[in-house]
Amino acid sequence: MGSAVLTNHIYYSLKPYLPWAVRMGLRRFFARRVRRRHVHLWPIYPGSEQPPTYWPGWPEGKQFAVVLTHDVESPLGLANCQQVIDLETGFGFRSSFNLIPEGPYEVTAQLRQQLRACGCEVGVHDLRHDGRLYRSRRYFRRSAERINHYLAAWQAVGFRAGFMRHNLDWLHQLHIQYDASTFDTDPFEPQPTGVHTIFPFWVPAAQKPLAQLPRPNRDIEAALANPPGYVELPYTLPQDSTLFLLFREPDIDIWLRKVDWIAARGGMVLLNVHPDYLRFDGAPVSPRTYPAQHYARLLQYIRERYAGQFWHALPCQVAQYIRNAAVQTGLVARPAPTP
Repeated sequence: MGSAVLTNHIYYSLKPYLPWAVRMGLRRFFARRVRRRHVHLWPIYPGSEQPPTYWPGWPEGKQFAVVLTHDVESPLGLANCQQVIDLETGFGFRSSFNLIPEGPYEVTAQLRQQLRACGCEVGVHDLRHDGRLYRSRRYFRRSAERINHYLAAWQAVGFRAGFMRHNLDWLHQLHIQYDASTFDTDPFEPQPTGVHTIFPFWVPAAQKPLAQLPRPNRDIEAALANPPGYVELPYTLPQDSTLFLLFREPDIDIWLRKVDWIAARGGMVLLNVHPDYLRFDGAPVSPRTYPAQHYARLLQYIRERYAGQFWHALPCQVAQYIRNAAVQTGLVARPAPTP
């Protein structure tokens, strides 16, 4: 077990028993050490700019893509969703909200309808967000049945696990078009192994050779038109909690530099912002929140600096685009690992 993995394992094992201030103090202590060791691998991982095999480029000839997502982790985050939507629409953006099915708040049909009425997407965020989803294959299989129930009931097509834990093979048990539980580089997560790409990619499921399929041509055509698998959408900007709560960065310079780097290389800017941590005007100052103006400045920068140059899409739209490309070209695979 690597040192970063061991450090994170110890922290997340103790987390349920420690007050928030103690937890954050421990995280900062370990994270500073991790950051020093990964100075050449975070927030930019060399080689992650290599496009996937048979990369088709972005729709409409756009230079790069911008995708906004939100993990809602508490009733406070739920209460802030409308303000997040208002902030984004003011700059011409829309986003996806990932909601916990069996978590600390109720996900009503009315809530989902309201989010979609604003042009947003609804995704499933773990099952209970308790860090137990991947504790064993048997436990994951049982949880997958419940997650698939919520995916169908909510008419959702995307998933993201709590704490960004992931197993790309096990995820084939979910009825999803995309997963968003990975990242290009983020050594501060409990499972710090990144996918080392700033592009979305196709994750195919094992399937029988065409020669073993039933004889009618329509069965072969169906297999070719709808190959089993899903699209992986890694987040490519550091999470807000990492920058502003863990490291207490005073500004958004790291975000801006990473946006410029991704845009220059034609990748996907995918950000995860937690409504729980945004502090809007009038809210009391707290070490558990950061100014919503940080997020507003990022959106303004992208809108003004790169006007007309990016494809702004919901995660489900990116997933559909990549799936279609996989069907047409036969492959939009994850790039080979960099040495």
